Amino acid sequence: MATHHVPTAAFAFGLLGNVVSFITFLAPLPTFYGIYKRKSTQGFQAIPYVVSLLSAMLLLYYGLLKKDTLLITINGIGCVIETAYVAAYLIYASKNDRMLTLKQFLSMNILGYGAVLSTTFFLSKDAKRERIIGWICMTFSLGVFAAPLCIMRKVIKTRSVEFMPITLSIFLTLSAIVWFFYGFLLKDFFIAVPNVLGFALGGVQMVLYAIYKKNTKKVAAEPNLQQQELTEEIIDVVKLSAAMCQEFNPVLAAQLKDVLKDIAGEDEQIIEMPSKTIKA
Repeated sequence: MATHHVPTAAFAFGLLGNVVSFITFLAPLPTFYGIYKRKSTQGFQAIPYVVSLLSAMLLLYYGLLKKDTLLITINGIGCVIETAYVAAYLIYASKNDRMLTLKQFLSMNILGYGAVLSTTFFLSKDAKRERIIGWICMTFSLGVFAAPLCIMRKVIKTRSVEFMPITLSIFLTLSAIVWFFYGFLLKDFFIAVPNVLGFALGGVQMVLYAIYKKNTKKVAAEPNLQQQELTEEIIDVVKLSAAMCQEFNPVLAAQLKDVLKDIAGEDEQIIEMPSKTIKA
């Protein structure tokens, strides 16, 4: 497969991005080691890994269309790692959590991704197909990068950085910076633009950490409360991604909305409006 020419500076940033992203992909390993030791998921949800897998799959497709080796490499590795996380979760999850995860995986990674592949493959060609996938990747990535807003809101509310691991924040910020420069040097705004939001929010997290790191206050949280807060964060990611993907791939947006309904549960009403979904 022929590859497009990558300037030396861009290649350096892309190579560094591969290293940093690989480390970031490995960040959940302690969580899954704990799940393995307990032989139980104990309330953890699989949706963050299902969403991360879909993101890696979309970027892998985009990299294949661009014949971009660096994008193909890291997102191919990401697909393998995130698939392993989902598989490990399915092994140790309860029956209800296992069924919910399988439904989410089917909706997003099979039907949703399949819809993207089929519509772009049969209804568009070459450069147009690449642009459509680029827009989908960019809008989905913007939704994912917006997720830390929930954590930052909690940090400000509790005046505690207990729920914002600084190491992960640093790696996510560094990843956003190097991938921004990679996209910028290649004049690929589909890669560069989402990472502007990524390192901007990462910078805000660094500031919040500097402000509240000396606060020794511990926030006591029950497992159910932590689970509820994680669910609210995930809902925000899926909601934003569904809203922004609406114009580019309505089928994928519909699948994301179905997942949103599953996550929200029967006790919450989902109001659908053109191009956006709002939780009442």
